[in-house]
Amino acid sequence: MDQYYYVLGSLAASVMAMGLLYNLLAKRNGRGEGSAAATTATTTTEISGERRSKNDADVIIVGAGVAGAALAHTLGKDGRRVHVIERDLTEPDRIVGELLQPGGYLKLIELGLQDCVENIDAQRVFGYALFKDGRNTRLSYPLEKFHSDVSGRSFHNGRFIQKMREKAATLPNVRLEQGTVTSLLEEKGTIKGVQYKNKNGEEVSAYAPLTIVCDGCFSNLRKSLCKPKVDVPSCFVGLILENCELPYVNHGHVILADPSPILFYKISSTEIRCLVDVPGQKVPSISNGEMAKYLKTMVAPQIPPQLQDSFIAAIDKGNIRTMPNRSMPADPHPTPGALLMGDAFNMRHPLTGGGMTVALSDIVVLRDLLRPLLDLNDAPTLCRYLESFYTLRKPVASTINTLAGALYKVFCASPDQALKEMRQACFDYLSLGGVCSTGPVSLLSGLNPRPLSLVVHFFAVAVYGVGRLLLPFPSPKRMWIGARLISGASGIILPIIKAEGVREMFFPATVPAYYRAPPVN
Repeated sequence: MDQYYYVLGSLAASVMAMGLLYNLLAKRNGRGEGSAAATTATTTTEISGERRSKNDADVIIVGAGVAGAALAHTLGKDGRRVHVIERDLTEPDRIVGELLQPGGYLKLIELGLQDCVENIDAQRVFGYALFKDGRNTRLSYPLEKFHSDVSGRSFHNGRFIQKMREKAATLPNVRLEQGTVTSLLEEKGTIKGVQYKNKNGEEVSAYAPLTIVCDGCFSNLRKSLCKPKVDVPSCFVGLILENCELPYVNHGHVILADPSPILFYKISSTEIRCLVDVPGQKVPSISNGEMAKYLKTMVAPQIPPQLQDSFIAAIDKGNIRTMPNRSMPADPHPTPGALLMGDAFNMRHPLTGGGMTVALSDIVVLRDLLRPLLDLNDAPTLCRYLESFYTLRKPVASTINTLAGALYKVFCASPDQALKEMRQACFDYLSLGGVCSTGPVSLLSGLNPRPLSLVVHFFAVAVYGVGRLLLPFPSPKRMWIGARLISGASGIILPIIKAEGVREMFFPATVPAYYRAPPVN
């Protein structure tokens, strides 16, 4: 026991017995009590032996976005006392996180959160339509084996998040609080809680045996818990189109434009989201009209004709938004008392819309790992046990991460003839139908999270591209381009796999933590 009750001379024996009983019950409920000096990255704070009871929790969750809100409900439903601290509890307004793949919807069902896509004017998504040089092909999700309700969903991100927050808040043991977390409280290498400013601007400390950081892609806490190697390959320029319909109903649309892809999908019954990918970290200025000119002259001529008038109208309306696209492989520093999740931990290019699927899948993995544990207070032992989380999440996370990074590089235009051939080969391969389309779409949708299947299909595209070059008659020039195509394909996917971890991705059972048993309570 960390907390000691001093018996005053005047107290009766019955009062002392009640105090001891209370202490035992607190221990069973996982309350981490103690008194020691705690240091943050910037300050040193004395941890009082008498902590305010309203700050005590089993788990502190930093952030109430998709990952944080879903995790709060999940752990709260399992009986944990959860304290969620979110910078802004008003409805978010973002241009990403608006498409949930079918694999993510299945995880939503598993978590009991499927009703969070109801009554927000969410649209069902049954696949993708791919456009290139005047040709198009439709790629349908392989949903035949699933219940009729299973499909992708597209929606306003903020509406979805608010529904999950509301559902989490209905649980009596979940407390949502608006506040800005400024630092993690650390004691001898173990995270004991967080320091934050509440809604009134007061500095407050909160304590729990486990702190889970889910504060998104702009996290200022991740640097102490992982290696934050963030890459920004491009930016999205977002518009909302009105008074038009997509060529293929209930499908996301990907235009393989020059220099990079353009996305369209419905986010309500009357609105279509358009995301224009602009390579690099700088985009044309919105304020001086350069962005409008770029969209009208470079982008508009490349989109389907039936969308062009609404696209121009959206530009003239002026509500143009931008968002950097970040990519960061999961490379954690296992830290007792703390865990990273969501975009604070792992990001991939949002081209494939896989971020929410990965986050929800991670929550299922973590929930199952924590369920056998009644007591979370042994931080070092818990940390060693939770190292298995990083391995068990790999099949889904690494497949979607690798696919997103590889597809983005293949779908971008390039002056290199070999990469041009790879891009055309990818479009033609997907257009073949059968396993050539259902296989990749199963990977993209999160329905078949198998890294080996991803590698097989990726190199099948490359071999298909080489075959197109060599038939009917090979020439030295075509053979050279084919060799460079294979080399280019390897140069795209192998570095991504290396960053994800070859052993964890393809041979997870060889990782020691994979077999780690839960700590003895």
